[in-house]
Amino acid sequence: MAAERTWLAWWRTALGATAGALAVGRFAPQLLDVAAWPYILLGCGYASLSVGLLIVGAQRERELEHALRTGGHVPLQFRTVALFTVGGVALAAITVVFVLAQS
Repeated sequence: MAAERTWLAWWRTALGATAGALAVGRFAPQLLDVAAWPYILLGCGYASLSVGLLIVGAQRERELEHALRTGGHVPLQFRTVALFTVGGVALAAITVVFVLAQS
């Protein structure tokens, strides 16, 4: 069950990023009445984050499933944590800049 819960957590996070991609890329330009292309690019960034989360989540689930069968331990690599942290911070910062620029 632990591997399945982990996979579902990655999946939920990816769904949140997908919703963010849609909100930023499609709805924000219409609601703010601004040029669409910067928001579309930002939405593509959130969509890329979602795809990355789904891929890494599937790999992580496979690793954990194998570890559970063999009695091993598979810690999450810091490189993965750092990559998603830097990407998330960058997307959040760009979103804040866009929101403040439209205020």
